[in-house]
Amino acid sequence: MEFVFDGELWCYPGETPWYFVTLPADASEIIREETAEFRRGFGSVRVIVTIGESVWNTSVFPEAKSKRYVLPIKKPVRRAEQIDEGDVVTVSLRVLAGAR
Repeated sequence: MEFVFDGELWCYPGETPWYFVTLPADASEIIREETAEFRRGFGSVRVIVTIGESVWNTSVFPEAKSKRYVLPIKKPVRRAEQIDEGDVVTVSLRVLAGAR
């Protein structure tokens, strides 16, 4: 499963802020339906992500309120791609089916 979408980088504030991009509702629904047998802790799903020139393995996590998945964007990626809260980025995401 592969998805390409644009999303806004947002910050979950706290003692250590976390930055995310929220997946579109349709992509989230497909991922939820197709990954039930191999989700990991907290309902996470392993993925490979590309933003600009940065490519990395991570997981997406279900967000209970919106019922959409969120993609964490770590500081090295934000720095390399020169993105900050409120910026819209193009994300290419491939689900690693069955990855444990």
